[in-house]
Amino acid sequence: MTAVKKNWLIATGLVVAILATLIVSLNLGVIRISPIEILNTFTGNGDGQNEMVLFHFRLPRMVIAILIGAAMAVSGSILQSVTQNDLADPGIIGINAGAGFSVILYLFFFQGNAFEGTDLSVFLMPIASLVGSTVAAVLIYAISWKNGVSPMRLVLVGIGINSAFAALIIIFQLKMDPKDFTRATVWLSGNISGTDWVYVLTLLPWVLVLIPLVIMKAGTLNTLHFGDEVAAGLGAAVERERRILLLIAVALAGASVSVGGGIAFIGLVVPHLARKLVGSMHGALIPIAALMGALLLLVADTVGRNILAPSEIPVGLVVSAVGGIYFVYLLMKS
Repeated sequence: MTAVKKNWLIATGLVVAILATLIVSLNLGVIRISPIEILNTFTGNGDGQNEMVLFHFRLPRMVIAILIGAAMAVSGSILQSVTQNDLADPGIIGINAGAGFSVILYLFFFQGNAFEGTDLSVFLMPIASLVGSTVAAVLIYAISWKNGVSPMRLVLVGIGINSAFAALIIIFQLKMDPKDFTRATVWLSGNISGTDWVYVLTLLPWVLVLIPLVIMKAGTLNTLHFGDEVAAGLGAAVERERRILLLIAVALAGASVSVGGGIAFIGLVVPHLARKLVGSMHGALIPIAALMGALLLLVADTVGRNILAPSEIPVGLVVSAVGGIYFVYLLMKS
């Protein structure tokens, strides 16, 4: 079997797995809906309760999980290639924390109005998040610069920036009223409960535009993955391309954080798993990572929503439970 056929087979298998998980997840919950009832509802023959549960609560939440999972996985893939560091992840090197701090500032100054989910507030949150994630990335890049950017120095500086933003987040959280403090805490833990189609429309353009753009830059990522000297020898404008790709990674992570909060480790774990399946060539790696990220977060949300029903575990905590173990494994391996 050729590599191309193998990659298409893997991609098809992941799409089938996502669809199967969607069906199972639509069925599970406090209100159980059988596959036949799901089919009837989608064909317009279901009852009002099932229609509300499926179309207003479960389905938009699942679409959000798919979009965030894909965006975070691609963001992590970019960062690992650009920094040439297998431990790079937007949640570890401070990009998520910068985005989170910016959104916390936005929520703090709006005094809870942004939590009400009005169209304007929801659409402004990714912009606020992008500002914070960009500031974090610029700080990381500037402090890391010393006759170029050392991949290890960039990650270490990122960890320091992550800690600084985490402290600032806590300071502003403590100044919120108790209701907003609780909401912000849940959101920061990585929570997509209560998301609706407005949130989908907020995140969808970022994913539809930026992920295809990354796939178009697969050749550049391939050269950067082999080091700056090799990339420069092949004619790549190393620093310019690195900045462009970092900006794309920052935008994907920032948009995801604005909707789902601090969901970490997707960008760390998924690129490693994808490379084991299809290798390091980014023309195949990026689409497979996007599909794997979507599947992983969808499964994690289904588990978090049902394992302690009617209570829920934020999807970010479910992912962290698995991702944290994998992170320790990678540290021991390296």
